[in-house]
Amino acid sequence: MNWEDKVRRVTPYVPGEQPGTEDVIKLNTNECPYPPSPSVLEAMKRFDADSLRLYPDTEAGELADALCGRYRISTEQLFVGVGSDDVLAMSFLTFFHSGKPVLFPDVTYSFYDVWAELFGIPYETQPLNADFKIEKQDYLHRESGGIVLPNPNAPTGVLEAVDVLEEIIAGNPESVVIIDEAYIDFGGESCRKLIERYDNLLVVQTFSKSRALAGLRIGYGMGNPKLIGYLKEAKFSFNSYTMNRPSIVLGAAAVKDEAYFRETTGKIVNTRERVKKELRKLGFSFPDSDANFIFATHESVPAKKLFETLKERNIYVRYWDKPRISDYLRITVGTDEEMDILLKNLKEITGGK
Repeated sequence: MNWEDKVRRVTPYVPGEQPGTEDVIKLNTNECPYPPSPSVLEAMKRFDADSLRLYPDTEAGELADALCGRYRISTEQLFVGVGSDDVLAMSFLTFFHSGKPVLFPDVTYSFYDVWAELFGIPYETQPLNADFKIEKQDYLHRESGGIVLPNPNAPTGVLEAVDVLEEIIAGNPESVVIIDEAYIDFGGESCRKLIERYDNLLVVQTFSKSRALAGLRIGYGMGNPKLIGYLKEAKFSFNSYTMNRPSIVLGAAAVKDEAYFRETTGKIVNTRERVKKELRKLGFSFPDSDANFIFATHESVPAKKLFETLKERNIYVRYWDKPRISDYLRITVGTDEEMDILLKNLKEITGGK
């Protein structure tokens, strides 16, 4: 036996490609097509670079206060992490420790099974139905080590009603239920209001999509104070200084600019709805999306061919060669100008009218 025999090996998550040049239309990683709030730029100008020699606030107080003010929750109900991936990974590590399988959909965010395998957590995927919706009975009346449900789901964009999710939360009082709301700001109703009613619920959101701050890595979870307390204990046993000073300051500035937040999310939603109509004219079909992307398949042209041809034209979308979704593309909603260029190229490739 050598040292390699003792290594924990996992198949890593594969993120969307990050092109090395700027001369592309990048619609493959669900980033916001608009810049961050002008308040963020002003906060950057005021930021004291000398403060970087000091450790950041372990509680991310300025950012936490801004989030608690917006959502009208206490700091004991909030957990801040380095992107929602950090919050979710720490939640897997903290709450899924029973030896029983954690449940999540078969078509969903592909980091869930990576974390489960990394931390040695058993899991079972539950098949979405033909419309890419969850079957709530798959998550009721059975023992589990926990449940993770993204809403809207990724990569499908399908939104589940809050009352359906509440039934699952209420039906699993002995397990933590995580609702991953990375895309909730583009048309859905949050489960945030349920944290006052259920002590087993964690609602996770991010700044990477609707607040145009993917590069700062800011995410957060909201839940019962006892649940959040356990999460913080695990975090501070792992790394006390996870949120850097610029992210705390600039993130707080973004939260306080509600008008800009509503303006940019509104523009994305309007563009999404317009593009849906145009895609249908070109022979595409897709589940109705409440996210900042569209999960589309074409009636005659294979998704892989579309993906490769668009890439040759410097237009990047997301493609997975996986069961059930190998003939779908996930297309991030960009600016109107970017989407018009995409539609023009899709028309040429598909021979649409």
